[in-house]
Amino acid sequence: MLYYIFQYLDKTFDVPGAGVFQYITFRSAFAFILSLLIAAIYGKKIINFLRKQQVGETVRDLGLAGQSQKAGTPTMGGIIIILATLIPVLLLAKLENIYIILLIVTTLWMGTIGFIDDYIKVFKKDKQGLKGIFKVFGQVSLGLIVGCVLYLHPNVTIRKDTIGERVKMENIDPTSLHEKSTATTIPFLKNNEFDYVEVLSFLGDGYQNWAWIIFIPMVVIIITAVSNGANLTDGIDGLAAGTSAISVLTLGIFAFVSGNIIFSDYLNIMYIPNSGEMTIYIAAFVGALVGFLWYNTYPAQVFMGDTGSLTIGGIIAVIAIAIRKELMIPILCGIFLAENLSVMIQVSYFKYTKKKYGEGRRVFLMSPLHHHYQKKGFHESKIVTRFWIVGILLAIFSLVSLKLR
Repeated sequence: MLYYIFQYLDKTFDVPGAGVFQYITFRSAFAFILSLLIAAIYGKKIINFLRKQQVGETVRDLGLAGQSQKAGTPTMGGIIIILATLIPVLLLAKLENIYIILLIVTTLWMGTIGFIDDYIKVFKKDKQGLKGIFKVFGQVSLGLIVGCVLYLHPNVTIRKDTIGERVKMENIDPTSLHEKSTATTIPFLKNNEFDYVEVLSFLGDGYQNWAWIIFIPMVVIIITAVSNGANLTDGIDGLAAGTSAISVLTLGIFAFVSGNIIFSDYLNIMYIPNSGEMTIYIAAFVGALVGFLWYNTYPAQVFMGDTGSLTIGGIIAVIAIAIRKELMIPILCGIFLAENLSVMIQVSYFKYTKKKYGEGRRVFLMSPLHHHYQKKGFHESKIVTRFWIVGILLAIFSLVSLKLR
C-alpha cells in the first residue's frame, strides 16, 4: 500500500524522496526492519495472549533431558511469523505481482493447515492433531495450485536472451524475448539448464504440450517434502527458525540476482522477469524469523507449532520453485533433508527388523536426527548451534554454485 501511495506522490506531485520506494533494495531493507520490529515488539503481546488462552504445549515423555520444563509453553507462535511477514509485504510489495500473490496464498494456506493441527492438539486434547491424510491433502492441494499457476500464468516467464545491449542495439521489444518454460537449474553444471519436458521427448512430435505431466507433480512433491522437513526440524528451541532463516536469506540472494537482468547476465544464470519483487517478501520473512528467534531461543518462551513450521516449509519450497532453484533444495535445505531421512530410515529399518527378527531395531537412538544427539547427552543449545553452522556452510556451498560449474 505504501508503495502505491508513494508512487502516486512521486508521479503526481514529484514529492522529494518518494521515488526511493521504486527500488527493490530500499523496500527490502524497510521490510526486514519492519518485520523484525513487529515480531520483537508485538511478539510478547501475542505470547501473553496465547498464555492467557492456555494454548500450551503438551509434551510427551520421550526421556529427553529438560523435556518436562517445556510443558505448558505457549505454542501456535507461528502466528507471530505470519503476521510479521504479511504486514510489511502488504505495505511495501507490488501486490499485483504473481509471485507475491502466490507467496501470500502459500502463507495463508499452510498457516491455516498448521493452525487447525495445533488447535486440535491444544483444545481437543488430541496429541495426534490433524490426521495425516488431511494434512497431506492440504499440501498436495497447494502444490496443484502453485504448479498450475506457474505453468499457465502469462506473467511467469523466463528470458530467452539476457544480453541487454543486444536488445538496445537491435531495437527489440524486451517482452518479446520472454517465454513460457518449465526449465529449471541444475547446480554445479556448466550447461545448467534442464527442461522437465525433455523427459517426455520419447513421445515424439508435440511432446512439449505435455510438460505439465512432469512439472506439476514435481511442484507437489517438492512442496510436500519441504513442508514436512521443516515440520520435523521443529523439535528443539531455535532449530527450525534459525536454519530456515539461513536458507531463506540465501534464496533471497538468488531471487534478487535472478530478477535483475544485469546480475543474471553477468553471472550467466536464468533471468526471470518480475521475480526480483520476491526479495521484499523474503526480507520480511527473514526479519520475522529473526524476531521470532528472540523468544524461541533456549529456553523458549514460545513454540511455533505446526502453524509456523508447515508455513515455513511451504514458503521455502514455493520460492525455490519460482526462481527455478528447486533442485538445489537437497543442498540448501540439507538440515531438513537429514531430518526427513532420519525418520524414514528409522521407521523402515524398525519395520524390516521386526518382520525379520521378531523385534524392531533402530539405527538412531531416536528420530528425528536432533533427538538422536539429545539422547547422546548433547545440550539443546549445542545441537542447535552446530546445526546452524552446518546450515551456513550449506548456504555458502549453494551460493558458490552461481559461478562454480
